[in-house]
Amino acid sequence: MPTFFTEVFDVPSAVAPLGLIILEGAKDLGNKIDNYLVNWYNRDLSKRKADFIKKDTFILDSDCPRFTTGDGKAVIKDSVRGRDLYIVVDVGNYHCTYNMIGGANHMSPDDHYADLKRIIGAAGGKAERITVVMPLLYGGRQHKRTSRESLDCAQMLQELYAMGVKEIITFDAHDPRVQNAVPLMGFDNFFPTYQILKALTKHFPNLELTKDKFMAVSPDEGAVDRNIYYASVLGVDMGMFYKRRDYSTIVNGRNPIVAHEYIGSSVKGKNIIVADDIIATGDSMLKLCTHLKKNGAKNIFLNATFALFTEGTDKFQQAYEDGLFTAVLSTNLTYTNPSLKTREWYIEADLSKYISYIIAYCNQNKSVADLLSSSERINALLKK
Repeated sequence: MPTFFTEVFDVPSAVAPLGLIILEGAKDLGNKIDNYLVNWYNRDLSKRKADFIKKDTFILDSDCPRFTTGDGKAVIKDSVRGRDLYIVVDVGNYHCTYNMIGGANHMSPDDHYADLKRIIGAAGGKAERITVVMPLLYGGRQHKRTSRESLDCAQMLQELYAMGVKEIITFDAHDPRVQNAVPLMGFDNFFPTYQILKALTKHFPNLELTKDKFMAVSPDEGAVDRNIYYASVLGVDMGMFYKRRDYSTIVNGRNPIVAHEYIGSSVKGKNIIVADDIIATGDSMLKLCTHLKKNGAKNIFLNATFALFTEGTDKFQQAYEDGLFTAVLSTNLTYTNPSLKTREWYIEADLSKYISYIIAYCNQNKSVADLLSSSERINALLKK
């Protein structure tokens, strides 16, 4: 990829001086992004003007303190006037806590989203442009109405648009059609496909990604597009599972799965990649592995952009020891429990550099079309 930060504040295409605000839940990811941006900006100092000032950080000092009652507010301690402002938020970080009525309260996605709105409100309309980097889209799983129920994700997008946000940068949205709620606001939905395949080939260098030895399998009809992309770019076959649900019953907010029905070519003797956006409880993934193994699948690589593991990892550890799967590949786009990183079957792809490129492109009004498509980079990876 090209060099972006050559006299970034002097090029005519730069929108405005860059500023980052990193909310509490995204500190680790945000600091990595800032490091890349600062390094790009500071290199080749001899080519810059004599009055060039070295940057230590693009992060603006901010805080979202809480009163003991749980009420909160946002404070931005640096100037945002005229800045091209990028606010990074992780609504899935359940590890963050705040004191309320004398006890520690874990932050929910609602709390993170409320802090985001507080930060935007604290900016007071002084920023030149506001972009929200929200890798895990708030309310993304509640993307459509099937009865008299709320449309959380669409409502969130409309609220941010009304508050002056110009663009949302997200990853692997559960259903990207939710952007139809805000047709006049920018909405870029990126995928970590290249980074996932890079991590896979790095950890399994002898893996042959050929049609006779490898294939993609979609865990359900909702993940078909993701797996079609893997199958297409690799030139391999694809199968899918159909989840038959009991729509007369609701358990933990969802209709329980009665059975998994497989549709597609034989998996016997083949290595399988299974791609989805989220691993929540992971029950359906493990059932899928059991079915594939019974039908002769060799190695099974489970891939989810967001590995939440809402019920812990013990059952995955047992399944791994039983030989049901070979590895789980995910990203650092949302908070990952430190215990997960100690599991020998877990592989994490770092997306911080990718996000830094995206911010660099956007700050200079460059097209992100090349970043949205990973085909060329994947082909170059496969040639190696």
